[in-house]
Amino acid sequence: MNSTRPEALAPEFSWRTLRLLNAFRLLYCAFLFALFIYPSEPRFVGDANPELFLAAILSGFVFAAVNDFAANQHWPSVRAQALAQGLMDIAVVSALTWASGGLASGLGNLLIITIGALSFISTRVRALAYASMATLAMLGLQIFGIARGTITVGDVAPAGLFGALLMMLAFAAAPLARRIHESEALARQRGVDLENLNQLNEYIVQNLRESIVVLDGDNRIRLMNEAAAKYLGIGPGWRGIRIGEVSPRLDQAVAGWREAGMNTDQAGAFPSADGTTLIAPIFAPIGRPKSGALLVFLEDTTIQSEKAQQAKLAALGRLSASVAHEIRNPVGALSHAAQLLGEAENLDDPQKRLTAIIENNTVRVSNIVENILQLSRREQLNPQRIDLVEWCKQFVEEFAGSADLPTSAIDLDISGAPVEVRMDPGHLHQVVTNLAENALRYGQGAGEKFRVELAIGRRAGTDRPYLEVRDRGQGIAPELADRVFEPFFRAPNQLEHRDGSGLGLFISRELCEVNRAALVYEPRHGGGTIFRIIFADPQRWET
Repeated sequence: MNSTRPEALAPEFSWRTLRLLNAFRLLYCAFLFALFIYPSEPRFVGDANPELFLAAILSGFVFAAVNDFAANQHWPSVRAQALAQGLMDIAVVSALTWASGGLASGLGNLLIITIGALSFISTRVRALAYASMATLAMLGLQIFGIARGTITVGDVAPAGLFGALLMMLAFAAAPLARRIHESEALARQRGVDLENLNQLNEYIVQNLRESIVVLDGDNRIRLMNEAAAKYLGIGPGWRGIRIGEVSPRLDQAVAGWREAGMNTDQAGAFPSADGTTLIAPIFAPIGRPKSGALLVFLEDTTIQSEKAQQAKLAALGRLSASVAHEIRNPVGALSHAAQLLGEAENLDDPQKRLTAIIENNTVRVSNIVENILQLSRREQLNPQRIDLVEWCKQFVEEFAGSADLPTSAIDLDISGAPVEVRMDPGHLHQVVTNLAENALRYGQGAGEKFRVELAIGRRAGTDRPYLEVRDRGQGIAPELADRVFEPFFRAPNQLEHRDGSGLGLFISRELCEVNRAALVYEPRHGGGTIFRIIFADPQRWET
């Protein structure tokens, strides 16, 4: 039963007991010193040997000061400090008792507190040893007094009774001390288990792909993973602060959801902190439904949009099959008839011009049909991890060769660390090719040689990788900038190029959205355009 040491079961309880015992030592030394210097005849204490009394008081003060520092440092061990305090108290109290006239002064009773406290943090054997040493000290004082002639033999009996009291105290304290130690050890172990569980919960939450925020009943943040922190633009030190201080929009959504009686698990969507993503909070109550803790999922609406997009593409695929049958074949027949008509020998110039118009427009309609068919072929995605730097190097060589351009006509800015993205390689090639071809058609100023720039980087704050396609052409008028991704839209300066269908940018943006990327346009300082592909967040990649 006594195989496990109490101080090993509950070290904090043992250290706390030692500190309290040391405080008691300081208290009784100060109180006895005050009684000693109080002017009275005879003195209340220390009258038999004032020098010994003062030396004992001073020793108690010095030992208490040193022991207070040692106890706070948790060095040396509990067992060593308990032994030192027990021996020191027995010595000091014995000296105080002798200097005050013996056991009759009542100062020996101070050892009751010492022995009782040490019994709570020691094994039963050591507790009985402390009680035995205190008993021997008191009996020794009485025997020494008999030898000196200051007391009689009859005064030994109280010392014996006092020793028996100390022995009973040490013996009786052991079971109670064991229960106290075991209870505190159990509470400590449960605290460790709870802390481990909290760490496990945090690890799980941090490694979930979903963005999660846990709020308490006062809407203070208790737990949040890195993905949610990025959406809300929250840095370190978020634990315990109110959600309204870092995200007023989410705070409004939470308040509205609570006031609505929780008839729905969703609230209105709002933009992320960097403005690149529209997020929709989804709520799940924890504990009390209305005022308790709340689990908030921040869902990227592009995921929902992707599902809707897939449904749209499926419908578009069925439509495209009808288009191929109803339009493509008749257009092919018109083109063939126009070619045969153009080969006739008796056509004059106006008739030849009309047949050329027919051929050019049938080619344009065929291109439109082909572009629409491309939209229907995107139902199966094959996203892969792509080294964007190496991919761009290969693309420059391939595009320069197909467009009969020198590779020096394409500037590649790849300064910085390697960048890895996740996208369907075929879709990425189609998007960048379309942007580069647009730059080839419209991106060169009057009298200038063709030049296009590809730049790779990461967005500040979100760390999302991007690829920019830049040119130095005439650019797009500001009032038309919002329409560049509309189907069949063509800027006035593009109308002279009859080979365009007006669907290229629309298709490119659709391809990017399917891959959870974004294609954005912005005017270039000094003239020209910048089309930027912002790839999916690497932290949100699916495995």
